[in-house]
Amino acid sequence: MSYTIALAGNPNSGKTTVFNALTGSKQHVGNWPGVTVEKKEGAYKKDKQLLLLDLPGTYSLSPYTPEEIIARDYIVNEKPDCVINIVDATSIERNLYLSMQIMETGVPTVIALNMMDEVRASGTTIDATALAELFGVQVVPVVARNGTGLDALMEAVQKTIAQQKAPKRLPVYDQTAALAKSGGAPDEAEEKQADLRYQFIGEAVKNAVRKDVSVKRTHLTVTDKIDSVLTNRIVALPIFAAIMYVLFACTFSENFLFVPELPSPGVWLAGLAEAGWGWLTDTLAGLIENSGASEWAYSLVIDGIMEAFGAIIGFLPLVLVLFLLMSVLEDCGYMARVAFVMDRIFRKFGLSGRSFIPLLMGFGCSVPACMATRTLESEKDRKITVMILPWFSCGAKLPIYLMFVATMFADNPTPVIFSIYFMGMAVGILGALFLNKVVFKAGESNFIMELPPYRLPTLRSVGIHSWEKIKGFAIKAGTIIFGATILIWLLSNFNFGGMADMEESFLASIGRAIKWLFYPLGFGTDWRPAVGILTGWIAKENIVTTFAQLYANITDEAVLEALQAGEETLPALSEVFSKVTAYAYMAFNLFCMPCFAAVGAIKRELITVKWTLRAVGFQMAAAYLVALLINIAGSLITGAAIFK
Repeated sequence: MSYTIALAGNPNSGKTTVFNALTGSKQHVGNWPGVTVEKKEGAYKKDKQLLLLDLPGTYSLSPYTPEEIIARDYIVNEKPDCVINIVDATSIERNLYLSMQIMETGVPTVIALNMMDEVRASGTTIDATALAELFGVQVVPVVARNGTGLDALMEAVQKTIAQQKAPKRLPVYDQTAALAKSGGAPDEAEEKQADLRYQFIGEAVKNAVRKDVSVKRTHLTVTDKIDSVLTNRIVALPIFAAIMYVLFACTFSENFLFVPELPSPGVWLAGLAEAGWGWLTDTLAGLIENSGASEWAYSLVIDGIMEAFGAIIGFLPLVLVLFLLMSVLEDCGYMARVAFVMDRIFRKFGLSGRSFIPLLMGFGCSVPACMATRTLESEKDRKITVMILPWFSCGAKLPIYLMFVATMFADNPTPVIFSIYFMGMAVGILGALFLNKVVFKAGESNFIMELPPYRLPTLRSVGIHSWEKIKGFAIKAGTIIFGATILIWLLSNFNFGGMADMEESFLASIGRAIKWLFYPLGFGTDWRPAVGILTGWIAKENIVTTFAQLYANITDEAVLEALQAGEETLPALSEVFSKVTAYAYMAFNLFCMPCFAAVGAIKRELITVKWTLRAVGFQMAAAYLVALLINIAGSLITGAAIFK
């Protein structure tokens, strides 16, 4: 017979750390029905009959956010066999308010006093036995970070389930229940209920908590001293910029910390992975050739399947390093400070400070950035952030800019590239304003965030967090990239007569059929730019490789050499594009629908197909409008034909 145990507690109380320690890595991650709040389930690793459910963090059972509503409804309506209430013992008086509300429901409850190591370090002692007698439930001291007390905690849970022991009925519960039924003003009744609970908690803390008076507390804590710098109005943003530079440099930089030819850990690992996969691909290609397989079979396996998996293998080390470093910043408590600092700025654009982290991650890769939006409490903020996130130009779009800069803007490359990035951020802000004022009219989002004390992350916690995220990325992104690559391979290598050159393929026919859509943007007279947009939906870097096949002398090496030499090359490309239309083409690919992997991530966060289509439609409309304005304005300034 199996039993369900719900873990409940305030945000930053260590609830998820307890959950990870009890379940290990074998967890099921999904979403609560109808909402984008993550739902985690896992069996207790020492007894598979005990199913643990990690509820969203909440300060009370009088909910305001979707997470708090889920936690309240599950405890009140589903009645789990037992609730483990995780209490941050360093802030015991505030945390026990939720404890009292949970016990008032009558659901069997066990209290876990977490972070007891920090309590002892501060010179404080907590009598767990005294608290247990006062509240009528078992109270177990634990240190979730290193696993201390967790076995005793689960023994208490199993005993409580076996006895089916509900919390004892305290007189204060009857008093709060009477207030709820009094029929008076609801706000006044709720205020009186809260006062009664805190009075009881105050007496309990007075009897069970002892502080060493010899420990001086007039000085600032370590957290206070660090926050005086990291949340300072003047230096907070520059410090954050420096920290994030190091993070992204560790992930994506070819010249780590400005040292030439010193790759970052992420690039180094990606290079190893790509080299290993390249060797495997070459070996497999040789075996297929020696076996006498047909041309289409060789192309399917090597150009299709192996190339698709190769893209996944190349992504994974970068995403892994990024997630590891982000997990460190999250677990130590720094990201809460960033959201606090940025909220003052972002609120002017209809977002909260929490949106800044996913948007910043978007400069690396849109897939993990979309996944990061699930930390946003407001559904409105989550949807707006997901919809504008691809406009914060990911690293995969940079080769497109370099290709056009080398061929069309070699005389002044830097301002062109920086203007593209700036335009993406500017239009993103305008898009957030538009969505906030026109599409979502629910008013401003609440922004309540506790700044937890700084803590040194544990290797286990960081590892589990990173593994959960990298696994989701590999499964979702890998499946989409793999399937889409096979589809493009088929379209670009076959027509109704069988295997054919690309010029005669289905892909070329599709390009000729849709090129007229881009005529107002200046690049619709030829079918090749349209095909580039389509293949770019597999991965934005594919636009460069597609153009390398469709135009003379375009290779990655040629692009880089031309950029370094400051020479305009590849005249075949300039026959199709002018400087204005090239800039419009770059802008269109910046704002249009992102790669299929990112669309899959958007679908996962927005849940429904309807909202995913709305997001893609919004992005495509913005891309078309911006590119059209660039073509018209640029052509008027230069005196060129508006619609080339």
